[in-house]
Amino acid sequence: MASSGVEDEDKYRSYLHGEGERNTKWKYGAPPNYDVVNKLFEEGRTKIWPSGSLEEKVQNLVKTWEMEMFNKVRSDDYKSVDPKKYTFSLNGREALTIEEKRKLGGGYNSFLQTSLPEKFRIYNPAEETADSSHTAFTSAFPRGLALEILHVYSGPPVIVYKFRHWGFMEGPFKGHEPTGEIVELFGMSVFELDEQEKIVKVEFFLDRGELLGGLTKGASLDGSTEVAASSCPFLKNTG
Repeated sequence: MASSGVEDEDKYRSYLHGEGERNTKWKYGAPPNYDVVNKLFEEGRTKIWPSGSLEEKVQNLVKTWEMEMFNKVRSDDYKSVDPKKYTFSLNGREALTIEEKRKLGGGYNSFLQTSLPEKFRIYNPAEETADSSHTAFTSAFPRGLALEILHVYSGPPVIVYKFRHWGFMEGPFKGHEPTGEIVELFGMSVFELDEQEKIVKVEFFLDRGELLGGLTKGASLDGSTEVAASSCPFLKNTG
C-alpha cells in the first residue's frame, strides 16, 4: 500500500493522493498502489495517446472511476461521480444505484451479472461477496488487470468508447490451475457526465465469457485434465 503523500501521485488516476483525500476511508485502510498494474499497462498497451488528447482524458477518467468504485468505502468520498444521481447498468439490464450495486457485492460482481442458470455459472456473483470476489481475481491476476481505451467515438457529455482489459493468469481461479497466458476482455461503454463533469450514468456492454473462458482453460486442481472454458453469452455481461 502507498502512503497518502503527494509524492506518490498516480499519473493515470486522480483523487488518489493529496490533501483532498486526507479524510477518505479506504477499503483496505490506505490508498491502493497501482505501480505493478501500471507497469503491465505500459508494457502491453496497443495505443499511446498524445498528452492532452480526448483519448488520454477518457482513459484517465475511466481508471479514476474504477479506482474509486473498487477502493473508496463511502459514497461521499467519490469525486469522479455524483453519488446521488449515479446509475450503473450492464448489457442493457435495469440501471442500479450505488446502493443497489453494493448489494450485489460491488466490484467484479456487478460486472459479472448473468441470467445463466446457476448450474452453468463458472463464476456465480450471487454466491460471492466483495471480499471473496476480490480474492479470486487478485489471486488469478497477481499483476492486476490493465485497462486501455482503444477508441473514443464521442466526447463529453456523453462519452462512448471501446476498451480492452487484460492480464496474465499466473494464479489459480475457481479450482483451475494457472496457465500463465494472457486473458483479454473487449467491450464498449457509455459514460454520461453532468454540467460539473461528474459521472451520472455508466453503461457497459461485454461478454463475460471472454474473461471467464480464459480463466478456466487450465487443468482442474483436483487432478483432472478437463477444460471447462465456455464462452457464455453475457449480453451477455459487462466488466
